[in-house]
Amino acid sequence: MSDVIASSPSLPGAVHPPAILLRELWPWALFVLALLTLVYTVGIEQGASSLTSGNVLHEWMHDGRHLLGFPCH
Repeated sequence: MSDVIASSPSLPGAVHPPAILLRELWPWALFVLALLTLVYTVGIEQGASSLTSGNVLHEWMHDGRHLLGFPCH
């Protein structure tokens, strides 16, 4: 019985996940930021949350807003 215990493989040391480098992360962060900006501009930019004054941006994005299914009026 002691031969079985002695011949069994030992557990490996701690396994660490690979580090995520900043140069690999920044393109994804930029993509997410651009996507969120686009969704905000097309879908939410009107009314109380408006960052611009007037209806110019609303009128420019009106058809895209309806195409993507955002309610506007």
